Amino acid sequence: MAEQQFIMTQKGYDEAVKRLKYLQTDKRQEIVDRITEARSHGDLSENAEYDAARNEQAANEGEIVELDYKIKNAVIIEENSDTSYVHVGSKVRVYDEDLDEEEVYEITGSTEANAMENKISNESPVGKALLKHKVGDVVRVLAPDGEYKLYVREIS
Repeated sequence: MAEQQFIMTQKGYDEAVKRLKYLQTDKRQEIVDRITEARSHGDLSENAEYDAARNEQAANEGEIVELDYKIKNAVIIEENSDTSYVHVGSKVRVYDEDLDEEEVYEITGSTEANAMENKISNESPVGKALLKHKVGDVVRVLAPDGEYKLYVREIS
């Protein structure tokens, strides 16, 4: 079976490697210290602090496995300054007629996506729809809650 590939910029790859190292060293040790402290309080059957630390440990180990897999299967894309069309790495200013608002999105790989920073994955409905379009294009977005149009106003 072919391995899944994860598109990343060099910056995103470097950040993922840094995060993985943090999770494997500092974060892992912090959790072990909290578990040790909680164990010292005696009865583990009713020890919420112990349970919380063990749950955090499981979540941390899961994130380590996932991030390690993504890093091992990363495809690092070259920086591309071409603004004639939308590609991974582009910042795109779009207009949504239904909402009567403009938004700027940065198209990234899935590991770099961050909705709070308007960084959207090339695999998301909006990201996928915008790829390869040019300024002036009307883009149909097929979202889970229905279809809508975005007008590409600027690519940088």
